[in-house]
Amino acid sequence: MTSSWLIRIPELFAEFAPEVLAGLGAAPLKKLGSDYHLVQLADPGVPRDSEWAKFVGWNLPVHHAWPCCPQKMEGFVEKAAQAICRKFGARNPQTLLVGPLQSGAAHPYYKHLATNLRGRTLQLFPPLPAVQDVEAQDPTAPSLFCLVGKEGLFCGIQSPRDANGFYPGGTKFIRQNAPETISRAGAKIAEALHYLKLHRPELPEGAHWLELGACPGGMTSELLARGFRVTAVDKAPLDPRLNDAAGLKFRRTDVAEYQPADGEHFDALLCDMNGDARASLRQVVRLSKHLGKGAVIVFTLKGAGVESPAEMNELTRAALAYAAASGLALIAITHLTYNRREFTVFFERR
Repeated sequence: MTSSWLIRIPELFAEFAPEVLAGLGAAPLKKLGSDYHLVQLADPGVPRDSEWAKFVGWNLPVHHAWPCCPQKMEGFVEKAAQAICRKFGARNPQTLLVGPLQSGAAHPYYKHLATNLRGRTLQLFPPLPAVQDVEAQDPTAPSLFCLVGKEGLFCGIQSPRDANGFYPGGTKFIRQNAPETISRAGAKIAEALHYLKLHRPELPEGAHWLELGACPGGMTSELLARGFRVTAVDKAPLDPRLNDAAGLKFRRTDVAEYQPADGEHFDALLCDMNGDARASLRQVVRLSKHLGKGAVIVFTLKGAGVESPAEMNELTRAALAYAAASGLALIAITHLTYNRREFTVFFERR
């Protein structure tokens, strides 16, 4: 049975959107905003199960749509809230979240409209469980997501894990506080840790990370700020602001030559190294024997020299097969806001 879906393909992959949609078996209906596509899907499992799913930042089955221009619609909030309540009031979602149909810097009007629409709908809706924090949702329980923009209102019920994000449209946007920020990579690992909550409980404060290719220290700084301990490895120096940082051990050496001390173990491993992805993954596998059972690995799969989605799929298949044969189980693979043409892969050590 064919159904309508909202598929968000990040602007970074806009030129590849037709190829990605074809790979998903999606029939395009309409482009919405900068990176949303209203499509028809014959197989509802495709947005999360296909090898093309990593190009999809977020997805939602459309159970209710109202094509219109809210700015020109008198009484839009009241009419929309009444319709949402009639359509979903008996469905018992764990929470109701409304966002603008625009990733990144949304138009202020639609950010304000989304807030007002959520507030009015909650007044009409049967009482919902108190989810004070968006990321306190049960990743596996259904939530009611609504997106509103100049093209209208689109609503659907799906679990955050299946949608690929806790928030309407995706993951939490992390603002960089320049000039205090050492590098943009700090926002990348912060977003990765928020995303990981979809699949695993948070690591406890004091957990010990092994970070490969740490220079200049943007990710290192973020991990330390969250109360983790970090052993950072790089042949280049870290930013001087990390000198004498509590909880940090820095090993200035090539990652390929680094060897932890006998008996030294880590709770998690982070690798954002540049260069050939296969070479980086070999180092991750080599050092994974120093991870405890069930330890998490956050690995950036970089597409150096890759020119098309098909080539990226080929590289990904090879990388995942090698990781699986080496005892690393795949948790998830996704494209984060601060990723370039690369993907963040989460593994667990078996």
